[in-house]
Amino acid sequence: MTRKQKRLAIIAGAIGFLGSAVGLTLYALGEQTSYFYMPGDIAERPVSAGQRIRLGGLVAKGSIRRADDTRVHFAVTDGTDTVAVRYNGILPDLFREEQGVVTEGVFGEDNVFVADTVLAKHDENYMPREVADSLKEKGVWQED
Repeated sequence: MTRKQKRLAIIAGAIGFLGSAVGLTLYALGEQTSYFYMPGDIAERPVSAGQRIRLGGLVAKGSIRRADDTRVHFAVTDGTDTVAVRYNGILPDLFREEQGVVTEGVFGEDNVFVADTVLAKHDENYMPREVADSLKEKGVWQED
């Protein structure tokens, strides 16, 4: 094998290695991606069961039902559409009706969103930007 062929083989091997590394990285990131949806988005384009998403909006008034243990059922709304949510865990202290919330999880076979993470707004002036923008578009939420 000549010097030129060795050099070409090394370059080809390096390009193959880098291509594989980039491909594996993109695949791994794609598996961890969770897309943000509002209840209206889900009504327009239903999400398949088992697909991991973030669901944001306002906690619907009168929808919070607590079980004897840490299970909680509530609904997330954007003013027009509502999605039922089931959560098993301790809710943030600021979680309450008609407040901004972002939940992360999957839809179950019964079309109820099963959340494994619930994030509530942290003070009276904060609303997650994605949620605020979507609610402002629909005319449901307005800044003071």
